[in-house]
Amino acid sequence: MLKQYIIYWGMITLLGIVHVQELLSILSVPLPFYITSVLIIVIVYFLWRKLPLWLSDLGVKWNGTLLLMQALLLLIYASVEPSWVYFGLFMIFIGIEVVRIVWAKQLAAFSRKVQQFEEQSLQVNETFRQVRSERHDFLKHVSAIHFLLENDKVLEAKTYLDGLVDGYEETNLSIKGERGIVAGVLHQMYRRAKAGGIAIVYDFEIPLSSLPLSDQYMVTLIGNLLSNSIDACEEWQKSSDTSGMITMQFYKRAGLYVLICKNHSGIIPTDIVDGLYQVYGKTTKNGDHEGLGTKLIHDIVKDNQGYLDFVYKNQEFTVKIKIPSIR
Repeated sequence: MLKQYIIYWGMITLLGIVHVQELLSILSVPLPFYITSVLIIVIVYFLWRKLPLWLSDLGVKWNGTLLLMQALLLLIYASVEPSWVYFGLFMIFIGIEVVRIVWAKQLAAFSRKVQQFEEQSLQVNETFRQVRSERHDFLKHVSAIHFLLENDKVLEAKTYLDGLVDGYEETNLSIKGERGIVAGVLHQMYRRAKAGGIAIVYDFEIPLSSLPLSDQYMVTLIGNLLSNSIDACEEWQKSSDTSGMITMQFYKRAGLYVLICKNHSGIIPTDIVDGLYQVYGKTTKNGDHEGLGTKLIHDIVKDNQGYLDFVYKNQEFTVKIKIPSIR
């Protein structure tokens, strides 16, 4: 992936330098080649930092085709006398680039929706498989407890019941009052956190499904919030050698739905904090992460006339979201 980006931005820089240099030749603005080069490099660097680009979604074939079209425009410069035709060639070069960006963005969004749908299906299926399994075995558990009590094995019955309640609590916390798609996400994230040794608490005064959001928005919002929290806790556990904890609260006050997610987190650099939930590419995670999840959360809140705030203090990261119940 990194190699593709280097090749792409390198080619765009070279092509941009040639196009701009030729365009300046008809505007009677004689700039030295090195000044044009520095100018284009600065512009490309700015775009690289600010512009999200999903090259992999277009693939090598279409990226190569678009770059070839942009390169073929250079042949026209060699066969046409300097004129305003150069301006048209430059605009075609820009137009092809706009097509690439918009097309790649649409394909990326479609790919995310397909992946999200597949994940949702797996989560819902797993949740209700768990519910059916527990329901199937319920009478067996009752019979076992009944047998222990009939034989005056009260302590053994209590121990057996405590273990049973702990297992049911995991499922009940995730599904009570929730739409199937939301229950699937909550249950899957609960199990993922537990598997990583992370304590997780759902403190909902009302079902999370009460949020006036579509299923797609709900899955993206809750999934990214909890996934980011779990990732942060896993990183924190590695450095502190202490179990992490996640708390998600949800309630309604004065016409506002309030969602609060807290988790342990390692030290976050100031430059990362300043850009979180605002631009793509800002992430608190180590490794190969694009920082896309936080921006998606911000966009969902903004699209629903909500308010988002976050605080990092004493190795705890808190995200607070308010969404109006009536819009």
